[in-house]
Amino acid sequence: MNINLKSDTITRPTPAMLEAMMSAKVGDDVYKEDPTTNKLEASLAHLFGMEAGLFFPTGSMANQAAIKLHTQPGEQLICDHYAHVFNYEGGGVSFNSGVSCQLIKGDRGLITAQQVASAINPPDFYHSPLTTLVCVENTTNKGGGACYDITELKRIQQVCKKHGLRYHLDGARIWNALEATDTSPKQYGEIVDSISVCLSKGLGCPVGSVLLGSREFINRAMRVRKVLGGGMRQIGYLAAAGLFALEHNRERLVDDHRRAKELEATLKKLYIIDHVEPVETNIVIFTLVPSIDPEIWNAFLIKNNISLSQMGEGKWRMVTHLDYTEAHHQKFLEMLLDSFA
Repeated sequence: MNINLKSDTITRPTPAMLEAMMSAKVGDDVYKEDPTTNKLEASLAHLFGMEAGLFFPTGSMANQAAIKLHTQPGEQLICDHYAHVFNYEGGGVSFNSGVSCQLIKGDRGLITAQQVASAINPPDFYHSPLTTLVCVENTTNKGGGACYDITELKRIQQVCKKHGLRYHLDGARIWNALEATDTSPKQYGEIVDSISVCLSKGLGCPVGSVLLGSREFINRAMRVRKVLGGGMRQIGYLAAAGLFALEHNRERLVDDHRRAKELEATLKKLYIIDHVEPVETNIVIFTLVPSIDPEIWNAFLIKNNISLSQMGEGKWRMVTHLDYTEAHHQKFLEMLLDSFA
């Protein structure tokens, strides 16, 4: 049995999802003539209470397009020091948009309105970059799947309004946040100017994110997507996976969260584990006891065909997902307890 918990991006389409993909009605999306893609974009826009949406091959490209649209070269955005847009998008903030990041050290990747207000550069002080954008990530990746309190997001919105800043939500795992916090998509659509909604993580699609915003914003996003190389043709085959996932794969996220919390509880019982960060959704981050030879842990993983991610600074990450079944889960818990309890 192979147990792969490197990421929730490793999932493969189920037979039912593949059937939906293969039977999709398609057209040329560059001409906006792909009916399935148009339906997905409209469905997500309606779900989040926003005017329009645009399909992107990746969440990183969707985020980068949003940043490009919200800023001008030489300006600055505010984000947490764990933010995906800063750490994991290849320096695209500077390369694509010519802007810098004012980093905030929040709590597990979560920043507060007070921190945002304190990080804004004085607009009349021309020696420093002009602050124009705030980016938040929900759930947080490096923060271990932590979820924003919707009230704090509203407070950040008020800071943005007061100072004339734009507000982008990187919804990489927004579906996990929705399930864990019992919030509705429209609550987020009412707060931010744009959202990138990922389909290829918790919902189990093979590829794809949708950028949401005003109709004028999305019309401009089409040009930026083209510049970034994202003009696509018969992508309804991919969009069909998203439509299927929205209908069939949202409710099951509760299982991913339960399994992650059970992994958290089990890890805390093991002599080899030093610390486990709080688990809210489907990400478990932990460190080994410093005095333990790490080769003991590595040998255990290799022997049992277990794949995890190393995050640097001695941290390991596990992410539960659609392809991590209950059989995988119970076997993994048993192996951990047998080897290290």
